Amino acid sequence: MPPAQRFKLFFAPEVVDDLDIIERKHHSLIRRHIRLHLTTQPEVETRNRKALEVPEPFGAQWELRFGPLNRFRVFYEVDAEMATVTILAIGVKDRGVLSVGREEFGR
Repeated sequence: MPPAQRFKLFFAPEVVDDLDIIERKHHSLIRRHIRLHLTTQPEVETRNRKALEVPEPFGAQWELRFGPLNRFRVFYEVDAEMATVTILAIGVKDRGVLSVGREEFGR
C-alpha cells in the first residue's frame, strides 16, 4: 500500500486573532490535532471530521472537532490538486454557542 499523501498546512491571517481568544494552555492541543488529522486524508469523513453542507461564514468546506467535550472546532478547506489544507478559523463551542474570534454563532 503506498504511503498516504502529505498535505501542507496554511493558516489564514485571521486564525491568529481566533487563537488570541482561546486560553494559551490549549494551543499545543490545537496544533497537535491539526497536524495529526489534517496532514493526511483531510477529506475523509470520520466521527469528528465532516464536510459542511452549507459553507460557514468564513467559507469553510470542512470541520474538525476535538478536545474535551469536542469543544474545539477547526474550519478548513482542501485543495487536493495542490495537496494543501488552509485553516480558515478556529473556534470554541460551549452550550450551543460557537465563538470564533470575537464573533458568536448559534442559539
